[in-house]
Amino acid sequence: MKQFDRRSFIKALAAAPAASVLTVPAHAQSKPKARVVIIGGGFGGATAAKYLKQLDPALDVTMIEVNKTYTSCPLSNEVISGHRSLESLQTGYDNIAKRGVNVLFDHVDTVDPVKKTVKTKGGKALQYDALVMAPGISFKYDSVEGYSKEVAEQIPHAYKAGPQTLTLKKQLEAMPDGGVFIIAVPPKPFRCPPGPYERAAQVAWYCKTHGKPKAKVLILDANDSHSKQALFQQAWRELYGFGPGGMIEWVPGAQDGKVIKIDAKTRTAYTNFGENKAAVLNVIPAHHAGRIAVDTGLTNAGGWCEVVPMTMESVIHKDIYPVGDACIAGELPVYDMPKSAHMAITQAKVAVGAIVAKINGLPPPTPWYVNTCYSLAAPDYGFSVVHIYRVADNQFVYIKEAGGVSPAKATRLQYALEAEYALGWWRNVMADAFA
Repeated sequence: MKQFDRRSFIKALAAAPAASVLTVPAHAQSKPKARVVIIGGGFGGATAAKYLKQLDPALDVTMIEVNKTYTSCPLSNEVISGHRSLESLQTGYDNIAKRGVNVLFDHVDTVDPVKKTVKTKGGKALQYDALVMAPGISFKYDSVEGYSKEVAEQIPHAYKAGPQTLTLKKQLEAMPDGGVFIIAVPPKPFRCPPGPYERAAQVAWYCKTHGKPKAKVLILDANDSHSKQALFQQAWRELYGFGPGGMIEWVPGAQDGKVIKIDAKTRTAYTNFGENKAAVLNVIPAHHAGRIAVDTGLTNAGGWCEVVPMTMESVIHKDIYPVGDACIAGELPVYDMPKSAHMAITQAKVAVGAIVAKINGLPPPTPWYVNTCYSLAAPDYGFSVVHIYRVADNQFVYIKEAGGVSPAKATRLQYALEAEYALGWWRNVMADAFA
């Protein structure tokens, strides 16, 4: 393309919404290289890698990821209940590499935000012009007394899909009829806000259909409310029995639901005023941003990366763009923007648009943020929530009338269709990030 035409083209991109910016054909770009490094190969990191090369093939893009196989957290509760295999949720990075991304399987050791360098434990030293920080989360094991990374091998959190997912599945299968399956939910914010409550339903489904009708699922919650609460409780009530005498019981924080201590040997969960013995104890500890984000000095007092709403750039270090579960969007006590796969993809696309515009000396595109999240209370019973955000006065603004949740008291056919849509949604986000 001629220089004049190229600049006009890029200006048009910068003026367009983020979603439309990222549908630009790859062959439309031609410019000197800049170096972009991506830390993390989950939904956010993989999306950033893919769309950086698609939008601007001349960029030198390197993605650093520890694992050669990625396992999706969305739908992983269905592994615990036996609906699907762990392998069905896995993918590699061949497609990302075929797009021209340098995929490096290594641990990131340090990031120097002043010198703009990334060093790996394998001895690599990479210079960057822009850095996408997508390390996911790390766990605050000490947020529950008696819990640790080592104890988690026997008392799994299963909140990173993988071996612990299979451990929890085996423990559920071995649980006797009449046993209690306890899920300890951490304080907000945490990744996949509806995850613990979906897990409760999936466990109850397994017990109901696999000869454990007297089993009980006890949710001990540090919070007083939860994602899709009315829909979950309706489904629990209809499918399994909810509350006293039902299979599922939920104890909010205001009613002494917060687990502060466990005894791993006896599988006992302690709250401030009570103790609960479990046949299976599933402790989900509090979270913070992934270790490398903390070590780089990108996090606030709560342990999360704050970002500039227009670009997803860090408010602390220039040219670093935190995306996905590691970042926080909004201000206490709201933190409206959920930590989800779909949101990570959207945030990555906003960061990509901002990076490409900045490299070309142009203003960032006007972003819109979109989240869709499905939950399955049974194989044929699903529901969803949609969130839409815009940016105004450098703040995230939730557009309530543009989103919403599945209707209460819908027909069973509608909920069955939502369960089908959930699988279609998952296939689409996996393809968007990794294909």
